[in-house]
Amino acid sequence: MENLNIVEALTQIAREKSVDRNLVIQTLSEALISAAKKRYGNTENFAVDIDANTGRMSVVANKTVVEEVIDPSTQIELEEAKRLDERAQLGGVVAEPLKLAEFGRNAIQTAKQVLIQRMREAERERVYEAFAPRVGQIESGVVQQISHGDIILNLGRVEAAIPLKEQIRRERYRQGDTVRGYIFEVLKMSKGPQILLSRAHPELLRKLFSIEVPEISDGIVKIHAVAREPGERAKIAVSSKDDRVDPVGACVGVKGSRVQAIVRELSGERIDIVPWSEETSVFISRALSPAAVWRVILDHRRKHATAIVEEGQLSLAIGKSGQNSRLAVQLTGWGLDIITQDKYQERRAQIDVYQQELRRVPGISELIALSLITSGFNTVASIAEATVELLRTVPGLEGTAANQIKDAAQAHLTEHSETNSSPRESQTVDEAEVAPAATTESAPGSEG
Repeated sequence: MENLNIVEALTQIAREKSVDRNLVIQTLSEALISAAKKRYGNTENFAVDIDANTGRMSVVANKTVVEEVIDPSTQIELEEAKRLDERAQLGGVVAEPLKLAEFGRNAIQTAKQVLIQRMREAERERVYEAFAPRVGQIESGVVQQISHGDIILNLGRVEAAIPLKEQIRRERYRQGDTVRGYIFEVLKMSKGPQILLSRAHPELLRKLFSIEVPEISDGIVKIHAVAREPGERAKIAVSSKDDRVDPVGACVGVKGSRVQAIVRELSGERIDIVPWSEETSVFISRALSPAAVWRVILDHRRKHATAIVEEGQLSLAIGKSGQNSRLAVQLTGWGLDIITQDKYQERRAQIDVYQQELRRVPGISELIALSLITSGFNTVASIAEATVELLRTVPGLEGTAANQIKDAAQAHLTEHSETNSSPRESQTVDEAEVAPAATTESAPGSEG
């Protein structure tokens, strides 16, 4: 039977597209209504009945029984109504079956288009609902093609893409290769959901360690932060809830087996595993490994640190092209200056000179002097010339204190000018000293 064949075909579509069968039947009903509208114009009083088991379909027009028909699409005479239902009465409603064969080719084509469109929409929604909750997971796929640098993967029933900027630079793929990536976004697009994977995302490294290291998946070892320069080098900071478990040893594995598996997965990317510490200075020292750090000085206001190393450790702390220091910044979330011990002593001596000068101004204590110098005000002239608003950014000079210090500095300069005592020329810390051996600015927020 033709109607049964249609339902069987729709059931097959439901299986192929992984769409609910009831949705297919509902879609067919809407498609038949659209076809009826194409043929008869008015559809407000039309209804569709589909038996999903037998395949029987019917489209009826519900018409009101009247003595004289004014609108044939919604009304029917009593005599005609009784042929359809012998219990029909004036004012009642009867269902008049419509012949599907009379819908015409155009109407059937309309129904077909509605079906195809609805099935596509249903499939797209199913894919989106299936993958949206999987953002943050690792997915494997087979390389299907490479388009404009983007890698298109086949994930089974759906496709995904690894954009060029999310790839490891040195990696090259061919059709048929199996690739793993981190799902970082699922977008709703007009052509369907777009699943985006990354090989360069820092979280890929975290997920790979969770897979390879049972202590991480069990919650015994925790990864606090991850920093990567994809395909080149990475650092992770780990700690353990159990004193009996060495977090670094757990991640390395017997003879390096665990970490080497991840290194191979990431095309030889070198991975430093750093013990995490709640003490910021200790954590920064460890983040700069393999260099040995003598001392770390913290500026909490600017979230900036100065790491002091021996001369022979400077190049190791900075790393090739500054790589080691950049990764340390990403890992800790702190900006870094890396200087030698000799350079540090030079800075201290210069700061002492600045402090002596500033403390000649009434109202500037040793602590305020140090705060001013740290903020870039290392001469009396620089304080006198600064705006009050700028001085208020100095810790300890909030409110009226900034006005008082500025007035005192101006008075001090005037007094020395009158006694022909020329003040020191204004200069900044950077002008007064040789530039630090290495400076690394704070990177975007790092997990800590």
